[in-house]
Order: sequence, then C-alpha cells, then structure tokens
Amino acid sequence: MKIESVQKSGYQKPTLTELQKESTLPVGGEFIALIRHGAYAQLNNTPSAHQPFPLTVEGEAEVVAQAQKFRLWLIANKLQLAPEVHSSNALRAWQTAQLYIRELSDCFTAIPTHLGFDSLAERGLGCAANLTVSQIESVLANDPRFDTPPVDWKSNSHYCLPLQGGESLMMAGQRVADHIETVMQARKTAILADTADSKNALPQMHLFFGHGASFRHAACHLNVIEFKYISRLSMFYGQPVILHRDATPWRHVAGNWKERHITAETLD
Repeated sequence: MKIESVQKSGYQKPTLTELQKESTLPVGGEFIALIRHGAYAQLNNTPSAHQPFPLTVEGEAEVVAQAQKFRLWLIANKLQLAPEVHSSNALRAWQTAQLYIRELSDCFTAIPTHLGFDSLAERGLGCAANLTVSQIESVLANDPRFDTPPVDWKSNSHYCLPLQGGESLMMAGQRVADHIETVMQARKTAILADTADSKNALPQMHLFFGHGASFRHAACHLNVIEFKYISRLSMFYGQPVILHRDATPWRHVAGNWKERHITAETLD
C-alpha cells in the first residue's frame, strides 16, 4: 500500500505482503529502509518497550526470508547499500540487523559496520519498563500524585506515563526521526564536500533497524504518514518500508505497511 493513496483518498486495506518493485522508483536522491525487528520472546501482557529478549526461532527464519527478498529487490532496482548500518540497541533489533547484514553481504558498497543507538529504541516506559499492564496501572492507582490514565493509554500517541524516564509515542517518534535526519544530513554534507568522488555520490540505501511504534511515529514526524492514520498502520516483522526524498520531502516508495486492528489489549 502506498502512503500517498492513504493521504489522498482515505485509509485503504493493504493487500500486498511482499516488497514490490515500483514502476516509477525514483532515480537518485536518498533512500532509507525502516525495518522492524523480527518476532521475539515478548512477555505476556507487557508493553514491548525495552524488553531485552531475543528473536524466536520462527522470528529469525522470517527475518532471513525477508532479507533474501529484499536482496533480490535491490539487485532488480540496481541499488546498493550504505555500509554503515544503524540499529536500536535492543537485542531483537540488533539480531535482525545482523541477519540482514549476513544475507545482503554482497549488496554493500564496502565492508558493513553495524552501530547500535539508544536513539532508535522503542517508546520508553521509564521506571515502569517491563512491568505488566496491570502492574503499571496499579502503580499509578497507588500513587496519590497521579490521575487515572486514559483507557487507551497504551496506544495513545500523546500520553506519557507520569513516571521517571517515561515518554509518549510521539516523543519516541521524534527521537527516531531526529536520528534519521541527522544521519542523512551528514551523508549529504559528505557528498557535497567530495564531489570528485563519483562513486560516493551514487544512490545508496541506508538501513535502520528498530521498532514498529517508534518507526510509525517517526514517519509521521517526517511527514510520510498523517497523524490520523498512525493508529491504523503497523509494520510487518523484518520487512522493509522504503522512503525516498530528493528535492521533495520524504515519501513512501516501496514496501508495505500492515493493517492494524486496535483493541483494548493493543500495547502501542
């Protein structure tokens, strides 16, 4: 599903589950791939946030399959990968990046370097990290300083737990968007400073590995998704969503968002 169609004609159910080659894929400019981690051993009824657990066996297999599809797409579109790979420091995102690097080893312009960043983390719950939903609500109920949180507090984009270190989903998205913009601006500056190096100026895909909620909200801050659609979209495990910009702002050019069904149990 193209985000442009969402913005122009209202929400449409995504029907494609694999990365597709766009007939009008832009030539030149900047490309980035936002890649959500694979399925992992998440605690039950506990917001994902900063859980430290690894990918499941099934999660690893799905990531490998998605990476192999992505490799074929890159080759078909004559795109190479920037050698500096960025991921969240969460184990599940780090493992996902490592699997991609292994499967796409022949697509990089140089030997890849994998760097981890807290700035690509999922929304943080501060001192309530890794507590169950009921435990968090009990903490708030037993603290006379705090009001009862809204019913949808877990997925409310603007709600921030009134606890030390907590942040809202929009705050997390801004953090991730800032990281992406900083990286891409640095690359643009390097290209402008070295115009004689024609190879350095060739279009490259930059890989960012992280988390569904913070990536979706980052896409809003990057003006790729309208705010009203954030709650309706998610990301497939291990599957890239490709953004591009040149003289125009960031836009969605390939990959698919996932339809999201909001329930009382939705955690982000």
